[in-house]
Parts: sequence; C-alpha cells; structure tokens
Amino acid sequence: MFEIPVKWLVFILTIYLPFNIVVSVNNPLTRKTYIVQMDRSAKPEYFTSHLEWYSSKVQSVLSKPEIEGNADEEDRIIYSYETAFHGVAAKLNEEEAERLEEADGVVAIFPETKYQLHTTRSPMFLGLEPEGSASVWSEKLADHDVIVGVLDTGIWPESESFNDTGMTPVPTHWKGMCETGRGFQKHHCNKKIVGARVFYRGYEAVAGKINGKNEYKSPRDQDGHGTHTAATVAGSPVRGANLLGYAHGTARGMAPGARIAAYKVCWAGGCFSSDILSAVDRAVADGVNVLSISLGGGVSSYYRDSLSIAAFGSMEMGVFVSCSAGNAGPEPASLTNVSPWITTVGASTMDRDFPATARLGTGRTISGVSLYKGRRTLSTRKQYPLVYMGGNSSSLDPSSLCLEGTLNPRVVAGKIVICERGISPRVQKGQVAKQAGAVGMILVNTAANGEELVADCHLLPAVAVGEKEGKLIKSYALTSRNATATLAFRGTSLGIRPSPVVAGFSSRGPNLLTLEILKPDIVAPGVNILAAWTGDLGPSSLPTDHRRVKFNILSGTSMSCPHVSGIAALLKARHPEWSPAAIKSALMTTAYVHDNTHHPLKDASVATPSTPFDHGAGHINPMKAQDPGLIYDLEPQDYFNFLCTQKLTPTQLKVFGKYANRSCRHSLANPGDLNYPSISAIFPDDTSIKVLTLHRTVTNVGLPTSTYHVVVSPFKGATVKVQPEILNFTRKNQKLSYKIIFTTKTRQTMPEFGGLVWKDGAHKVRSPIAIIWLTPLK
Repeated sequence: MFEIPVKWLVFILTIYLPFNIVVSVNNPLTRKTYIVQMDRSAKPEYFTSHLEWYSSKVQSVLSKPEIEGNADEEDRIIYSYETAFHGVAAKLNEEEAERLEEADGVVAIFPETKYQLHTTRSPMFLGLEPEGSASVWSEKLADHDVIVGVLDTGIWPESESFNDTGMTPVPTHWKGMCETGRGFQKHHCNKKIVGARVFYRGYEAVAGKINGKNEYKSPRDQDGHGTHTAATVAGSPVRGANLLGYAHGTARGMAPGARIAAYKVCWAGGCFSSDILSAVDRAVADGVNVLSISLGGGVSSYYRDSLSIAAFGSMEMGVFVSCSAGNAGPEPASLTNVSPWITTVGASTMDRDFPATARLGTGRTISGVSLYKGRRTLSTRKQYPLVYMGGNSSSLDPSSLCLEGTLNPRVVAGKIVICERGISPRVQKGQVAKQAGAVGMILVNTAANGEELVADCHLLPAVAVGEKEGKLIKSYALTSRNATATLAFRGTSLGIRPSPVVAGFSSRGPNLLTLEILKPDIVAPGVNILAAWTGDLGPSSLPTDHRRVKFNILSGTSMSCPHVSGIAALLKARHPEWSPAAIKSALMTTAYVHDNTHHPLKDASVATPSTPFDHGAGHINPMKAQDPGLIYDLEPQDYFNFLCTQKLTPTQLKVFGKYANRSCRHSLANPGDLNYPSISAIFPDDTSIKVLTLHRTVTNVGLPTSTYHVVVSPFKGATVKVQPEILNFTRKNQKLSYKIIFTTKTRQTMPEFGGLVWKDGAHKVRSPIAIIWLTPLK
C-alpha cells in the first residue's frame, strides 16, 4: 500500500529527473539527436517556408559550416514537425544545442528519449455483443468514418483481422498514405488498413542503420506487438480464432467497423522520441480521430515531455489520445503518461483463465496457469524428479532465477526445475531449463508478483503458480531428498470469479507530477488477451521458437490501452461532436468499481481491495459510456489554465500556449479545480488549513429535462459537502456548476478514498475521490 511519509520530497525530486535520456560518450562534441520546438509565428517574412527558417537556425549554430555537397557531412535535420508540434529533430553536439536554445524563435530543446513497449473474449466480457445483435453498439456505417492511429511496431496485413470485406470506401477526410518497403506494398493497405508509415531516422541516429535483411524497414511487423494492439482496437471478426487450441472463439476488435492507420515507431532496439513525435504529428495531419499509444518512457515535467506536448497539440485538433499506464506495478507512483489531456489506462483481468496444475509427490495439487501446447508432454500417471537450485536465503540467486548459463545440465536433466520470476522474461526461463535438459518447469512468483498469475506459451511443459504456493513447493524441494511432481494442462476456463481484478503489474498512482490529477484514469482488460499476431515470430517471441500462429495471447497495459482506444472510437462514431475530454468523461464516470461477485475490485498483487491509485475511476463499461447523462467537458484553454498552476515559467508555458496565443488570465485557484472527472483534494502540510473547496461543471448530454441528486461516501478524516445538492436541467447541453467543500476532522496519515455520484434515476455519474493530507517535512 502507498504511504504518505516524509519521503514525499525524495519521491517528487526523483520523478522530475530526466528519464531514459539517450546518452553517448561524454564528449561535448559528440552529436546527439535533439528535438527543437520553434515558435511558428516568429518566422521572418523573407523565408519562403518554415522548414527553410528552421534549417537556417540550425545552420547558424553549427561548430563549422556545412559544406554543400561534402559527403563527410550528414544532413543535420532528420525530421520537421508541422501539425501537433512545430520544429525539427536535429543532430547536434552539446555546444550547438546550447547555442540554439538561446536563439530567437526557439521555444525549447529536448534531448532524444527512449521509450519501451508496455507489453476474443474481451468484447463479450465488456458487453459489446456480437455483430447483428440488438445492441446499441451493433455496427453502424458511422463507425466506418472513425480512424484510429496505432503507434507501435507496425502491422501484419495478411491477418484475417484486417480483412476489409463489406467495408465502405475510405473516408474522404483521410489524407494518409501507404508507404512501401521490403515486405510491404501498396496492395497491403485496404479499406481496413487505410494507412501505414515508418519512422526510423531518430532510431538510426542513435543505433546506426537498420539492417534491412534482419528487420523490415517497412510497416510490416515482425515483432507482433503492433499487430496485436491494432487488432484489439479495430480487428474484423474472425471465427474460430485460438492460440494452439486455447481461447477458442470469435476474435474481434473493440470497434470492428473502424479503420486502422499503422505508424511504425518501434524497432529491435526500442522506440525513440523524435520518431514518436514525427508519427503523432503526421497522424494528426493525416486525419486520425483517435491515437492509441502503448508506449512509455518514465515521467518528466510537462514542458520537458515531448510526447505530452505532442498529445496536447493532438487534443487541440480534436484527437483523443489513449496511452498505457506502464507495467511497473505494484510499486506506488510508477505511472507513465500522466498528463491530464491523455487518457491513462491500467490493466485488469477478465473472467477467462487457462488453468494448469502441479501435483507434488506428497499428493498435494497446486493450481496455476499455462498456455503450453507442444509435442513434449508429461504423464499424469508418473512423477518426475523435482529440483530447486536456490536456497533458503531471501537474496536473489541467478540459478533460482534460471538465468542464461546458470543451470547445470547434470543437475536438472530429466527433472522438473523450479524457477523464480524476475530479471529475465518468463518464457526465456523455460528456454534455459529446456536447453539444460529439464523436462518441465514450475514458475513461481516472488513477493514482487504476489498471487497474480500470467499465462505464457512456453517451449516446454510449464506451470506458473503464486507466491504462497511457490514457497510451499520450494520448501518441499529443499527438504525432501526425493521430491517429485508432474504437470497437467486444463485448457480454457470461463466464468472465473472474482473478475475483473486489477493486474499486479499495472502501474500505480499517485501521480506525483500533480497530486491533484488522479491517475490512472481507468482500467481495461490487459491480462491474457487473444489477438492477431505476426507470421514472423513464434508465440513466445523467442528466436528459438519455430512455431507459427495466427493469434497470440499477451498481457500488459499495452493490451488494455487499445481496448480503450477502440471504445473511444465507438463513442466518437456515436457522438461525433464530443471533444476528447467529453469522451474521457463518459468512459470514467460510467466505470464500475465492483467485480462479478458484487464486492469491491481487488488488487491481484495483494488480494485486497484496490484503490483509485490502482484502478482510477474503475473498470471500463462501454454499454453505459454511450449514454453517460452528464459529462465533465474541457477545452484546450482549460488545460492551459491548469498548466498555469504548475509553477512553470513564461518560457516553459509557451511550449503549450503559443499557437493560440494562450495566456494565464484565467488561471485556476487550485490545480484540483481542473474540470476533471475524478476529484483529488490535497491538504497542504500547513495544519492550520482545514477547509478546501474544489469546483466542477457538468454538461447535460441526457434528457433535456432532468434532475440529479448527489450522494457522497463518508470519510474518516473529513466531512464532504456538495453545494448545491440538486442540479435541475431544462435543456440539452446546459452547463451547471457545483462546489465540493472538504473540511478536515482528523488529519489522516494515509490517503482516503471514496466517491461522489450524481443520480437522476436513469444515470449514475460517478467520480472517484481521493483525500491526501501531506505530512510536514522534518
């Protein structure tokens, strides 16, 4: 659980440190990639284009003049940005970058940053009924007008999930294109995949030229991640989809009628900010309505985060931006992509599982999970020797983790080996065990993973078990001279209770960049998700895996993000006039916070109730989101007013405000006054401040005449009063305001959580509440 100790300052200072900055040899003359943001309105008239002016600025600071035609000199500018962001990405040494930062017209300079990927049944689990049903979500022609841009590893166009049969012509507003290269030609785009582009100049500036023989320098996806996320967003229905017999059924995306535009920004060595920024800029210019970005790179201040700035520009253009929260849970304050104009998505389970068992020589049967299906099988009538290479010590042991080269074949050959999670990928541990001659593996969780179970498509018979059962198995192997076990695989199981459960790996709040903005925003299915896969890689993603499958099962907030992106596309089709903030509000205020046993949502890492720092507003509920009753809407200027509360200098604010000449004339009294669907009341460390008032405005998108009554949950440490307690609407799109008055009774050492709900008999418009009392630093 998260605590509020004196360590807050340390946490906050740490969170502001630059993250994953791409570094090279510590030489001020070494060229690195910098993203240069320019003030577009400052271009002198004698320049014929903005790019000409940007180039002139870069040339003016170079250590030595670039000689035209000199083959030794490379082109310093690798990208120009002109839609969601304005400026260039350029290769500069440290001295040149410092000189350029001082130049007129230059707003800010960002060093290149490396980002990482945050790595069926979900439509039915979410209430999105099959095509042809009477559901309000049954496919409509309007769905076909929505285009989702997916920034990822590319796309595998031959997948049946991207079949365009029955789709209408590409919308006329679409300006994108289908870029070609090895393995990807014009005909690979269709009425489903309406665009495909690649962005690699930033990557090559850091990692060197991409080897075109080993990697597709085209939109084709050989990693699988991008194909999986794109199919989750908007894949066409495919009957009989399965992974080696597991999860058999119809696979379809959240918005099967929507279009996909694939922007390949990730390569074998990672994803780089200059490429991501160029893709966002291009996608907005191309005409996407939604951006799905399952990537993360840590947290930096708003004005230093190039993705945050590009997302702000996208939001200004009416584009909804959904990002994964990260897979660094259950550590507190582990979130990425926390800007309020981004929808930050955590991960949860579904009511489907893949049970497997380990039966010990004692006769005890341990429950676990697995997606193993292979020629090697273990007889359930026979017991196999069981071995654990670790000891009783709590310290990490490379052998107990089954790291490369740590298992002695003479010890493990012919046995089932126990491997602990951590450091290396789960499936790689199985490969190490297999190479050492093991006949099977029991993968045990450590304290970091708790009881959360994630199924994997292992290369040898393997079962994953929780921490408690793992301790029992390890103790048995260490204390019994002739320990034995066997493994069995039970296929696919539905109707699992409780579900959903917040995934242990899902990154957690609080949002230390701005405590007043409660993050994550929402959770969605992200555990054991079946979707389309590349034809170039086996389901374990290991080079030694020669199996080929059309669908794969993956887990991560990378999988939950496209669920939200697809549902946002459905909402955009149904309500084309809604702003990105309106769509986010509908998703958040209709989310649910109880599982299928009618108990509060649980946290898989500790098996106790989760909090808004884990699940945000709750679990996404698409059926309710299409008719939320009330919404908390926001304009771009409202977000800028929020930024005015963040202690940014005028120069730093200019990063967000220059294109519309935004200013802080209407700054908020409190950052918590941003008209956000969640509510976070932060009492400062000054104990004399006992009353805090926050303000909200709701817009009626339900029946023209309606009356809403408020209900607020009780808190130990404070009384919460809402004024007025009744909102009477007389017309559609009418706005009414209310205030929430928090009065401290007893300062609490831990955050308190609850909710505020507006009810009219047909709708329940719920906002999570967090109250935090900051502890004075000693």
